[in-house]
Amino acid sequence: MIKLQVIGNLGKDCIVNNVNGKTVINFNVAHSEKFKDAQGNQKDKTIWVECAYWTDRTGISPYLTKGKTVYVEGTPEVRTYTTNDGRNAASLTLRVLNVQLIGGARSETTPGSYNEAGSFGNTSQATPSRSNVPAASDITEPMDDLPF
Repeated sequence: MIKLQVIGNLGKDCIVNNVNGKTVINFNVAHSEKFKDAQGNQKDKTIWVECAYWTDRTGISPYLTKGKTVYVEGTPEVRTYTTNDGRNAASLTLRVLNVQLIGGARSETTPGSYNEAGSFGNTSQATPSRSNVPAASDITEPMDDLPF
């Protein structure tokens, strides 16, 4: 099995379609890299990945909006076709198995991840409040007086 992993930004809002009685969420993800060419000039390269998430669980679709950063993993599917001018061409689509919203502030209503198996949940970890954690200099207990 070939597995692809992509982290990038959504280029537009997702589209939920119904194809032959099955639901598919279509979206595209862009990943940009900076590099220097042979002459030392700074260049940008953006790669677009078309994604198809075949699922009946469309709860994440309202959150897949333009500009959101996502992590997507799945298997590649190649589609061959003939262009209008008669040339043979191919396109690569990622058949999504797992999608996670990443980056930015999350609220309790924002999902963290959604996958083909239907598991759904916020992947953000609760961070302990620094105000309740004592500094090392504030600890007065002897170090050799361990409770075990």
